Amino acid sequence: MPAEPENAPRPRRFLFLQGPITPFFHEVGARLRALGHAVHRINLCLGDKLFWRGPGAVDFTARKEDWPAFIERFLDTHGITDIILLGEQRYYHRVAIAAARERGIAVVATDFGYLRPDWITFEFNGLGRDSLFPRDPQAILALAETLPPPDLAVRHRDSFFNQAVLDVSYHLLSLLPGFFRHYDSHQIYHPFQVYAGTLYRIVTRRRANRRADGIIAQLKKQGGPLFLMAMQMETDFSVRAYSNYADLDTAIEEVTRSFAAHAPADAQLLFKVHPLDPAVKNWHRRVTRIAQRAGVANRVHYLGGGNLGDITESVQGVITINSTVGLRAIVDRLPTFAMGEALYKIPGLAHEGPLDSFWSEGRPPNPELREAFLRGIVHCLHIRGVYYARPGLDVAVEAAAHRLHHGLVNQPVIEPPPPLL
Repeated sequence: MPAEPENAPRPRRFLFLQGPITPFFHEVGARLRALGHAVHRINLCLGDKLFWRGPGAVDFTARKEDWPAFIERFLDTHGITDIILLGEQRYYHRVAIAAARERGIAVVATDFGYLRPDWITFEFNGLGRDSLFPRDPQAILALAETLPPPDLAVRHRDSFFNQAVLDVSYHLLSLLPGFFRHYDSHQIYHPFQVYAGTLYRIVTRRRANRRADGIIAQLKKQGGPLFLMAMQMETDFSVRAYSNYADLDTAIEEVTRSFAAHAPADAQLLFKVHPLDPAVKNWHRRVTRIAQRAGVANRVHYLGGGNLGDITESVQGVITINSTVGLRAIVDRLPTFAMGEALYKIPGLAHEGPLDSFWSEGRPPNPELREAFLRGIVHCLHIRGVYYARPGLDVAVEAAAHRLHHGLVNQPVIEPPPPLL
């Protein structure tokens, strides 16, 4: 690493908890250590140990009820100044965040970007509802006044194959009996159940894509407005923590009944499954039954695949609980409705009225506010790169270490874009 100038940032003491299933945290920690910071890690399961090979790691092997006292003691003993984690709603992380707030310790959360495909969120406090990004339109306009337009061209490709291999390795290793026998995972479904469903989705993907393309083509010929509900995974904390829906069935039924009662008579409603849905539930059957009960079986269509970009180009409005597809719809200047708490649920960006009024009164986002919002979140909440493939992973590691080292989290950082692929 290059030598730091005399006025370099003061050394801090970072604690890394669970992160993405990738070397990202380990490599960011190594960069920070080389810059003179103290770096610590707590492993909660055997899978965590797989992705942290450097010094400074300890294992928490006690029972869940012992975690609050353990993390409080750890923060005090090591004088931690910053906690880095993914999944601020996981039990172990919620407890750590509460202890950190009592001590004035900064918490930085990361995850896949609000923008896709080659952005990573990196922000204080938490994501979605817990984000510190302003929700007031005037504050957003003021924040973005001196920021350049966002570069939304795809600069890095991620690897689903690498992601799958690392994910399976992590969870299979964590299932081994022994050292971390008291670990309580945040996962809802058993990994084998998820992998079986995901494999089924992969095997049937081409057929599902052809079917989705055929439905879209036929509906476009018929004319009339098309609306899309972008389904999410029930296991996602965006649904579990940042909405009032205990399951996806409830949200689907609410949207369908509202559509049946208030949408134009010639409108059609599409439900698109999340591309990584574990197929634990038969959503095609469930959507069909809900539509039949609402009396609109001939106007509601389930998409088990299809290209999201092609679909959003064909619809006149997007409904979601709080998926990043809602933000994509705003980027594409589509009327958007968020049923749960979402970063983009802001007057002038998403529909302000009830769902019943959205079908006929939904409007595209305000152009000026849309541009300001994108400038703000790109330069303040995101770093460029990906988790699972190089060189995008290298770019993300350097950007994260740079922000942490210089205290630039949630601050505008404008970097020259890398070359196009």
